[in-house]
Amino acid sequence: MTIAEHLRPSDWLRPDGGPRYTQLRNRLRDAIRTGILTPNASLPPEREIAEITGLSRVTVRKAMQDLVDEGLVMQRQGSGSFVRETVAKVEQSLLNLTSFTEDMAQRGMQTTSLWLERGIVRASPREIEVLGLMPGASVARVYRLRAADGRPLALERATLPLDILPNPLVVETSLYAVLSRDGHRPARAVQRFTALNLGPEEAELLHVAPGTAALGIERTSFLDSGQVVEFTRSIYRGDAYDFVAELGHPTR
Repeated sequence: MTIAEHLRPSDWLRPDGGPRYTQLRNRLRDAIRTGILTPNASLPPEREIAEITGLSRVTVRKAMQDLVDEGLVMQRQGSGSFVRETVAKVEQSLLNLTSFTEDMAQRGMQTTSLWLERGIVRASPREIEVLGLMPGASVARVYRLRAADGRPLALERATLPLDILPNPLVVETSLYAVLSRDGHRPARAVQRFTALNLGPEEAELLHVAPGTAALGIERTSFLDSGQVVEFTRSIYRGDAYDFVAELGHPTR
């Protein structure tokens, strides 16, 4: 059955069935749950749904917004509305200092990256402050979209001093593999977590709707000597990641 056939009003729209937008919402929800509309499938435009059902655009828009609020549908600016894919969450421990590639490999998942920036650039004031550099210094910066088994999970921007990473182009998969090879593997790190909502650009890259909840993480990593080796700012999909820490009572 096609979605147009499923939405024929003679099959479900009733004068005594409650508000028309709730009847339409329920019919669209049924299409998603029965597989007529599969994960990542696009929904017909509001205009087309209005034509099929005989309902107003305002009624259609209100029904669609309910589905967005329920997390069943996501809307992408300029692209339309899509059935949201059910995401199995990745559980990440906060006890170990590991890379994204290492984390996913432990789960048997294949990682890929879409490079958004990779080169030597002038450091920002924040990077100069954290890395302890002189004003006007240049740094190595790598910024990429990280995916596991083809699913976008995180945006990761890492900045390093040039004496640690003189050529950022050597980073092809794992940054930590390069640092380990060169004897610059971080020994410890401090992380700060911030709740945020994704803007249009980040949401599009992560294949979620603008405004979706996400987790921002700033990590400052150190060598055994105490030198700052890495300043990383990452954004993780809130619907795909759980960070877990084991706590114990402090020793008296």
